[in-house]
Parts: sequence; C-alpha cells; structure tokens
Amino acid sequence: MKKILTLFAVVGLIAFSSCEGPEGPPGQDGLTGEAFEILNTNFSFNATDGYFISGTFQSKVGGDLFDDETVLIYRLKGTIDAQTPIWQLIPTTLYFNNGDEITYDYDFSRKDFQIYAGANYDLAETPSYVNNQSFRIVIIPSALATTVNKNNFNDVMSVLKLKESDVQKIKL
Repeated sequence: MKKILTLFAVVGLIAFSSCEGPEGPPGQDGLTGEAFEILNTNFSFNATDGYFISGTFQSKVGGDLFDDETVLIYRLKGTIDAQTPIWQLIPTTLYFNNGDEITYDYDFSRKDFQIYAGANYDLAETPSYVNNQSFRIVIIPSALATTVNKNNFNDVMSVLKLKESDVQKIKL
C-alpha cells in the first residue's frame, strides 16, 4: 500500500509541476491618461462650422489616440478663488433669464478634436463667451469612462493619478 501511495505521489508531483515557458510581452502599467490645458483661446468663426476651436493629437500628444481611448473636455466656468478653478464638463448649455442659450460641445476622432460654441442668438453680441476661453482636454482609457464621475474634473484626475503639475499647457 505504501508503494502505491508513493507511486501516486510521484505521478501527482510530475503531473502538477509546470514547465516554465518564454516570458510574455510586457503588460500595461495600469490606467494612464493625459491632460492638456488650452488657455485664453478665442474661437474661430466660419459660415460652415460657426464658432469653433480645433487641434490635432499629433501636434499635442505626439500621435493619434489609441482605439481604447476617449476624450473628455472641460470648460473653465469660473473660479472660487485664485487657486480653485471650476471646470465644467462639456457638452453643456448655459441658460439666461432673457431666454438666451449658449451651448458648448465637442467632437473628436483618433486624429483631432473640435470644440464648438453655438447659441440661439448672434454670439458676436456677447464676445466674452467665445473669446479668452480656457479648456482642459483629458484623454482617458475608454473602460474608465463608464466608472468614473466624469462631471467632476478632480475625480477624473484622482483616478488617473494625475496632479495639477501633470497638466500640459498647449497653444493652438
């Protein structure tokens, strides 16, 4: 009986021990993201697109976006104090007591982005909404977009482990 148990033990040891194969490719280090700030930029205007700001990821990021990345854009709505900006996720619509409305929206592809401003009146009458505007563009993994509170810029930065010093200032 001892010989049978020893035999099973040896066979089991051989069967359950594994060989070491070649090392696989390096994996991702976790969630990564990038943040950029466009400071005091004026919207351009043309009859086709209306008011817009555009840029390419090639010139800002050094390449196209990956298939599994998405873009969030925030507009500087105001400040609480000199050190506390208020970043509002767009698209958003501003409603005024007189019935006027301004909408900020954006679109993006793997190669570029465009931010739009539109209104139910002539925006040339209120240039402060299309001149000297600041935006933050955050590139995040698409999987994260469904789990993070996108409305809170600070939450997004925290999940991505990005600090204020990681936000790259860019000119268009």
